Amino acid sequence: MSTTQNESKLRRIIKAASVYVPQVPKPKKKITLTEKFVWTGIALFAYLIMGQIPLYGVTEDPRFDFLAFARVIFAAQQGTLMELGIGPIVTAGLLMQLLKGSDLIRLDFKNPDDRSLFTSATKIVTIIVIVAEGALYGISVYGPLVDGPHIIAVVIGQLIFASLLVMLMDEMVQKGWGVGSGLSLFIMAGIAQTILWSVFSPLPANDGPIGIAPFAIQAGLEGHIQDAIFRAGQLPSVFALALTIGVILVLVYIEGIHVDIPIVSTKYRGFTAVYPIKLLYTSVIPVILASALIANAVFMGQMMWANYNPNNTNPVFNWIAQFDQNSSQTPTGGILYYITSPRSLETVAQDPVRAVVYAIFFTAIVTVFSRLWVELGGLSAKTAARNLLDADVQVPGFRRSEGSVEGLLNRYIPSLTIISGIIIGLLASLSDMLGVFGSGTGVLLMVNIMVSYYQTLVKEQVDTYMPKLAAILGRK
Repeated sequence: MSTTQNESKLRRIIKAASVYVPQVPKPKKKITLTEKFVWTGIALFAYLIMGQIPLYGVTEDPRFDFLAFARVIFAAQQGTLMELGIGPIVTAGLLMQLLKGSDLIRLDFKNPDDRSLFTSATKIVTIIVIVAEGALYGISVYGPLVDGPHIIAVVIGQLIFASLLVMLMDEMVQKGWGVGSGLSLFIMAGIAQTILWSVFSPLPANDGPIGIAPFAIQAGLEGHIQDAIFRAGQLPSVFALALTIGVILVLVYIEGIHVDIPIVSTKYRGFTAVYPIKLLYTSVIPVILASALIANAVFMGQMMWANYNPNNTNPVFNWIAQFDQNSSQTPTGGILYYITSPRSLETVAQDPVRAVVYAIFFTAIVTVFSRLWVELGGLSAKTAARNLLDADVQVPGFRRSEGSVEGLLNRYIPSLTIISGIIIGLLASLSDMLGVFGSGTGVLLMVNIMVSYYQTLVKEQVDTYMPKLAAILGRK
């Protein structure tokens, strides 16, 4: 009885608080595809501009970039309004999805009121996380670099305001004003920007321009074009560019591999389709989780090293991690050294054992997270079977019961979960070690988002040019 009363009280609190939460209204009339592109472009342009505006009141960068591990995942730019990127929004969304997938939140998502309640709760949690992360990051990272508490308050205000604006832009895109997801759009733009910078940047490096295109032109004019094939210091090279293109092509090919299960509608006679189960069943979420886990381990190791072993003289702690006293960004010894990526062929050649250990460890962790995400993220065979039945479809030759359909899906989903984890783990780790542009995880994310956008655009075209078919498919 008390549990029911607590749930009812929580519902009332969420409904009361949602009135004060900023909302983006849905369009009152149907938006054309051209208009959606315009609004999507506006959101993207605003994100790119904020990624170039420095934080007011900050005159120097922090000595260490504590979010370096997550810049690609969070579409963040150090020292700008996009310092936190989409990190707080992703963190809050992931937390709510885990609560939903583990059935700790008991809501009937076929009920519009419950769906609305979950959306409101997600937004409230997102705002709380934005305020908390903005305050903690502003005080701990930029606090020692600015003069006076009033400047710290200004910095924190900028971080919170920028994150709230990103949240509203994402909501605008998702509510029908734009195409796809705003967060996915920002991630893809950030990764693409990194890749384009590696190809075309004219800024000088030790041996010439940073970008491989201007460097190759310069090297060709000077008669030593072979220098562009491999470059020292992890600078962009022709070899890295070819690897990046190769990885993208492999990912696009693998994204198209799936097992098709025939389904028929119980609501519309004669309507048949297929239920595709992708080879990369768990998508890239396990890679993100594994990368975040390793990065947090390195961050904790940095903190412990700075306090207890700054001279690398503690033999016990040296087993855990050692860092360079001049730059504690990456480990130079201990366990943490072997579970972090050697991000160039040069580094791999210097210590091949580390490269092998890292590849095996990272792939194993990604595979474990793939298995966990299937259960917690609502991707299990049981959940998929329930979703199919709720969509008024059935598999020909099988009884229209959850157990029967679940048995069929269990033939594929557990195996594809493991295979998916191994493939994306190996691709991400090997891509990182070979020095692809934008990092292995970044390229995985970009390709996955691009494929998702392609599928979204196909659906948008069906809605625009074949509205009757869209109505049959349930997209009115």
